[in-house]
Amino acid sequence: MTDFFINFALLAPAGSTESGSFFQGMLIDKIRSGGHLSFGQQLKLTAQLSWPAMMAQLSSMMMQYIDASMVGHLGADASASVGLVSTSLWLFWGICSAVTMGFSVQVAHSIGASDHARGRRILRQSITACFLFSLAVAAVGAAIAFPLPHWLGGTETVCPDASIYFLVFVLALPLFTMNYLAGGMLRCSGNMKVPGALNVLMCLLDVVFNFLLIFPSRTVDIAGMHLTLPGAGLGVLGAALGTAAAEIITAGLMMWFLCVRQDGLSIHKEKGSFRPTREILRKALKVSAPMTLEHVVICGAQIAVTVIVAPLGVMAIAANAFAVTAESLCYMPGYGISEAATTLVGQSYGAKRKDLAKRFGYITTGMGMLTMSIMGIIMYVLAADVMALMSPVKDIIDLGAEALRIEAFAEPMFAASIVAYGVMIGVGDTVLPAIMNFSSIWLVRVPLAAWLAPSMGLAGVWLAMCIELCFRGIIFLWRLISGAWLKKGL
Repeated sequence: MTDFFINFALLAPAGSTESGSFFQGMLIDKIRSGGHLSFGQQLKLTAQLSWPAMMAQLSSMMMQYIDASMVGHLGADASASVGLVSTSLWLFWGICSAVTMGFSVQVAHSIGASDHARGRRILRQSITACFLFSLAVAAVGAAIAFPLPHWLGGTETVCPDASIYFLVFVLALPLFTMNYLAGGMLRCSGNMKVPGALNVLMCLLDVVFNFLLIFPSRTVDIAGMHLTLPGAGLGVLGAALGTAAAEIITAGLMMWFLCVRQDGLSIHKEKGSFRPTREILRKALKVSAPMTLEHVVICGAQIAVTVIVAPLGVMAIAANAFAVTAESLCYMPGYGISEAATTLVGQSYGAKRKDLAKRFGYITTGMGMLTMSIMGIIMYVLAADVMALMSPVKDIIDLGAEALRIEAFAEPMFAASIVAYGVMIGVGDTVLPAIMNFSSIWLVRVPLAAWLAPSMGLAGVWLAMCIELCFRGIIFLWRLISGAWLKKGL
């Protein structure tokens, strides 16, 4: 299976011709060379870069569904143990992912300026810097793994599994970070196909590993035949180990392709220092520091929301966690388009074509809003069915479906905030967008959730989220249209 996906990814290396290629190499070359791009070509390039990125995001979302569904069938306590620490894990993953973006954006600018040698220098230095940083973050996570669920208000039936689940993921964080780094570098170079193919492989590996590790050995009856299926019976621990193993294998394949096969960035035959230099670290810090701070503050708010939900009971905790996972069906396409926006805007900006960067900003944001509006309608109609895939418990299904139907109304504006943020990252403008993100969630969502939860329960928490996301989308659209972000790049 691994060979199939690697061979599939190798069929169309970055820089291939326009016909039949996801990468639209000829059109990307026009960005770098200063050639004219018609509106139709811009739209086509945006769509064909977005599609594989959306598929990669979809595979990540499917991993969350798989984990949630398999753990959900272990019972409400197991579901709550995963849900209790999920926002804390997002905090740790997001910090490391934000750090890698500081280097990926520089690579996009270097490729846009046709300076591939500088791109390779940045890549070598980023491997060292990101790995050392993620080791430090993992050490912090391991130190707090056991008291964390108690701090979040978990019960004694939930906390032990929650701690183990959290610990497995933070210990694997340095290898996860290499996956984030390699995927970001490939996407910023215009290669969306390889990360997409490998993320699909990761999803399939997750299914296999979870199936073998979560459940005990059992006998099933298929067409009159009794088959014994092997299983380790590790429960929540098995879910963590299965997902971590799938992501680690993908990280190794992603780094191999980046360093050995990627046109313009391959470093395996070229000598060079892996020691980070002050100039590259300074520019990485300018991009990553606001993003990291923003993520810490936003995840802190999400953890605060988890604390608000915890007194509502085990059913509410589990329903909230599953509804968050289910909602990713809507917003993952937005994040895929956002990645394409970062690439297109970053390369246009690196080529000193600010007018083209602005047009790509408008096109990608409009595409994101349209896509997520459609997904919001689908989520509203199928809310109960989606929740039923993750849990057989009726109370969890009902609570989660109600939350999803509230959230569906926020999807267009949520898309605006997601994609416009990716546009601004493309030029290296992260300070004010970060402030806008965390101010919105702390000044609108958290106070509203705390006010509405006692009287409305979980529905009040999700109504607060819906209102906040609409507000956030409006302010990001205002900044995008103003064009001020083009003056704040690297």
